[in-house]
Amino acid sequence: MRTRAARSGHTGGVVANIRYGDGIPTDAELRLSGDVSGGQRAVELGISDWFNAVEFAQSGAKAIAVDSDADKIADMRARAEAAEISVQCHATDLADLGEITSGTVSVVVAAHTIEKVDDLSRLLRQVHRILIPSMPFVISVTHPFSVVSDATPYGVTARSISDWFTSLGRSNFRVDRVDEVGSSGNVPSTLIMRARKEGS
Repeated sequence: MRTRAARSGHTGGVVANIRYGDGIPTDAELRLSGDVSGGQRAVELGISDWFNAVEFAQSGAKAIAVDSDADKIADMRARAEAAEISVQCHATDLADLGEITSGTVSVVVAAHTIEKVDDLSRLLRQVHRILIPSMPFVISVTHPFSVVSDATPYGVTARSISDWFTSLGRSNFRVDRVDEVGSSGNVPSTLIMRARKEGS
């Protein structure tokens, strides 16, 4: 049986070992997603290479996975069955979260799954709708500095850090944590942002 790490200052709190990228710290160290035990609802928005919804479920959450790719949904279901846990799967566009009740989700994680979404504003509005006030939306993306070259100036091929902050702010999120981790030459490989829902 795996031992779960308790959050500092929270006796008995369960931290899901969520992965935000290859070769970078997991949530056991970063502590971005919070305690998901006790059947709290946790959404993996876009099924990542690390199948984080399985980890949420194994940590005691009511896990939900959303993805438009039927093959990823099938793979998630197979992994959940093999682990003998339950993951609710929705095969739909990432910005179509209509099957999830408003204000019922304790955390949403998107690990390298939304950086190329065209209508980011619509997606953020939907995430805001389903989250409980003050609860986190944790996003990891390829660090925008890591793709800069003479041929691709900053902000041309990937959203800049200011683009992310502006989009989140306009959707009534407050970014309260930024981690720049990993290594890609002389710059970080991964940008992780935690944004909390403001308002109702």
